[in-house]
Amino acid sequence: MISEQLVDLSRLQFAATAMYHFLFVPLTLGMVWLLVIMETVFVMTGNVIWKDMTRYWGKLFGINFALGVTTGITLEFQFGTNWAFYSHYVGDIFGAPLAIEGMMAFFLESTFIGLFFFGWDRLSRTQHLMVTILMAVGTNLSALWILIANGWMQNPVGAEFSYVTMRMEMTDFWAVVFNPDAQAKFVHTVSAGYTTGAMFVLSISSWFLLKKQDVEFAKRSFRVASAFGLASVLSVIVLGDESGYTVGEAQQTKMAALEAMWETKPAPASLTLIASINEAESKNNWEVDIPWVMGLIGTRSLTKEIPGIHEIKAKNRERIKRGIVAVKALDDLRNNRESVEVKRRFEEYKNDLGFGFLLKKYVDDVSLATPEIIEKAVNDTVPRVTPMFWSFRAMVGLGFAMLMLFAVAFWTTLKSKCSEHPYLLRAALWMLPAPWIACELGWFVAEYGRQPWTIYGVLPTHMSVSTLTVNSLYGSLAGFIIFYTVLLVVEVFLMVKFARMGPGSLGTGRYANEGH
Repeated sequence: MISEQLVDLSRLQFAATAMYHFLFVPLTLGMVWLLVIMETVFVMTGNVIWKDMTRYWGKLFGINFALGVTTGITLEFQFGTNWAFYSHYVGDIFGAPLAIEGMMAFFLESTFIGLFFFGWDRLSRTQHLMVTILMAVGTNLSALWILIANGWMQNPVGAEFSYVTMRMEMTDFWAVVFNPDAQAKFVHTVSAGYTTGAMFVLSISSWFLLKKQDVEFAKRSFRVASAFGLASVLSVIVLGDESGYTVGEAQQTKMAALEAMWETKPAPASLTLIASINEAESKNNWEVDIPWVMGLIGTRSLTKEIPGIHEIKAKNRERIKRGIVAVKALDDLRNNRESVEVKRRFEEYKNDLGFGFLLKKYVDDVSLATPEIIEKAVNDTVPRVTPMFWSFRAMVGLGFAMLMLFAVAFWTTLKSKCSEHPYLLRAALWMLPAPWIACELGWFVAEYGRQPWTIYGVLPTHMSVSTLTVNSLYGSLAGFIIFYTVLLVVEVFLMVKFARMGPGSLGTGRYANEGH
């Protein structure tokens, strides 16, 4: 059996690198469309200040993009190094969208980014604007294919296990592409990125306005960011509701953990705002609820129930027992693939094969699993409730705080008085980290909430790792953290440097700090 320490270290390494990478991704997704808006206004009006805005914010975008690509490439190699069995078992399905992302989106994105920076004096206004639009499309396509791959991990449709090849095989490519979980995840994630880009521009513009530096430049940037940010954060909230619905359909365990719903509540279920969670006794000591809301979000009905953790565990216990039969039938098929009876037995129980694999964490021969071992596997099927519950509420709370900020900021721009509200400007400056924190919490909820699975209901995490040594993982983990931390320090240094200089860094002679 694979040691638990090896699995934990593999998970920690991937989580650390993914979290680092996702510090850069949302800003890239968001800023690129702000550049499109700014350059569009420049092409339409001919006002050179909008060109300067595009170039200045584009410089900050470029710094972030370069470091995002660097961390992303390293991340993808981990599937082959640390998760070899995962790559073998589901590579036919998972690898397809990643390959398309590399061929179509990444190269498209990279090509037009080069033209964006080096084409100002070589292309007409309209041609350069088309380059910027295509750069934005490429960036979002890159996110689309990655999120299709991740969506399949959450809701594995369009594939089935083959006992001939002993791996998952794709049966319907378009089912994978149009997976409801993937589509909901894509629009929700990119909207969060748009919010991040808007908050970045809003915060730095607020700093300029507080310093009374390049005021007209800052006012225009503030106006664009506030409008774009308001639309984006509203989209995040609305599309988050859709994501909640898809989770309720495909991952009932995650939904129950998010809500600390130990018992199945009468339909429509209430939404738990806050609660005192007692995991030792599998109950809430007390909770504050809003009637009906969770039922409407999670089921889109007034009559459909959302199962609680205890009910889910009872169902999973039966699936694990059926999974034992599936694993034994699979072992028999390896020895005799021509047996009609064994094939029939496997086909009858194969949908629960993944649940049988959960037992291999504790025993090599699943037929020897005792009731105590089965109960351990049942408990493994539900992630810890406390971190899920509070991470989700912190994310939602930050989302509504940003909604209020963008709404007030947009209202002041309608009155042309954004520079006359220092408290608003300071609030915008202090809210700069908020979207990053919310994005990281969102990814934690999505990935931690999927445990104990890498592919939900199909492949347990403890079976997915490579046969590496613990010492090699400690070494690579330390190396990755040091390398990524250096990249993060470089990004922060460059961002702070050019943000403080402002548009004077362009050297046009029209702004402050030209001599720095």
